[in-house]
Amino acid sequence: MAGELRDNRGRGEAGWSWPAIHPEGRRFGLIAVGIALVFLLLFDWEIIGWPLMMLAAGVFAFFRDPERVVPQGDDLVVSPADGLVTQIVRMAPPIELQGADAEGRPGLGSEPVTRISIFMTVFDVHINRAPVGGTVRRVIYIPGTFINADLDKASDDNERQHVLIEPPAGPPIACTQIAGFIARRIVPFVKPGDILATGQRIGLIRFGSRVDVYLPEGTDPRVVLGQTMVAGETVLAELGQQRLIEGVNQ
Repeated sequence: MAGELRDNRGRGEAGWSWPAIHPEGRRFGLIAVGIALVFLLLFDWEIIGWPLMMLAAGVFAFFRDPERVVPQGDDLVVSPADGLVTQIVRMAPPIELQGADAEGRPGLGSEPVTRISIFMTVFDVHINRAPVGGTVRRVIYIPGTFINADLDKASDDNERQHVLIEPPAGPPIACTQIAGFIARRIVPFVKPGDILATGQRIGLIRFGSRVDVYLPEGTDPRVVLGQTMVAGETVLAELGQQRLIEGVNQ
């Protein structure tokens, strides 16, 4: 993956900068700015113009796309989304991901595996990233409803998109982007056959949503309920590693 090398021996440079705005959101922000300027400059209606300016700033902030420093390790699974871990459960993978594809490549199987659910509020970065590096084998879009993405049934009822990635060695791993009550569109950046690096951008969901990650059997999560995730940086699990992780709210 392209990027500057940074490590715990002081290599690389650090400095704060304004995050980029993803092109998907620039037009929405510019539209809000344009409407605000009409009310401010042509009609002198500050009571409408300034709130619209604040709305435009919120739109630009929502579509911010900061750089991330991805931990390196062939066995590491990183968080695909910013947000809060709201569920860690054992369950069967989605039916669309269970069986082999048309070319005979394996899916996730039908046996229960660990699913980690990460809920994103409108204040979180909504650019999603690949949990592992490898080849994209499936991108499956499923239309649905728009109930609260924090509800368990959202995994089955809401509009969603599955992305199945096959690492160079090891079992495939999938993540599911789920639209929420406010979110109305899932925007993919990848397609079957693409080769990804861990932490590479794979898509975004507009305005509040959730991402589920399905870990392979024999792999336990290295995160706990209520933990805040940073997409592309927080390590969710280490493939093949099973151990109890505990945390204390403070």
